[in-house]
Amino acid sequence: MNKISLVAAGVVMLLASLWADSASAQFDKPKDAEDYRGATMTLISSHFTRMDPVMKGKKPYDKAEIQANVAILSTLAALPWQAFPEGTQSEYALADIWKDPAGFKAAQQKFTSAVAKLSAAADTGDLAQIKKAFGAVGASCKSCHDVYHEKP
Repeated sequence: MNKISLVAAGVVMLLASLWADSASAQFDKPKDAEDYRGATMTLISSHFTRMDPVMKGKKPYDKAEIQANVAILSTLAALPWQAFPEGTQSEYALADIWKDPAGFKAAQQKFTSAVAKLSAAADTGDLAQIKKAFGAVGASCKSCHDVYHEKP
């Protein structure tokens, strides 16, 4: 992992540790929660899709680059969930999030578990394992969005 990636991962991990447990208490207005979760989801998507060309064989595998994106993704995976307090339904966050909190929590856990498995696979350096775990992360995103996210 290069120095810039290591520093970026460290900053993200520090911020996550400071905000993850108390994020919902920080939202004065529903729009603040919407903006926070939108920003975290954008970052998750960015670091996930950066790996897509490698998974599709369109770009050479670089272990350090994959590990750097997975490290950041691992930290980001914990962030958006506190930004779904009651009363923050939005254009994209469907009411089912609050009508089915157990299902939404299960979807969160499926995602964070899949990201943890991707992290373990990235540590091995075995591209076949990484591709399999990468697919599982994508599937967990899709399954949650299919139920809880309005299509734009």
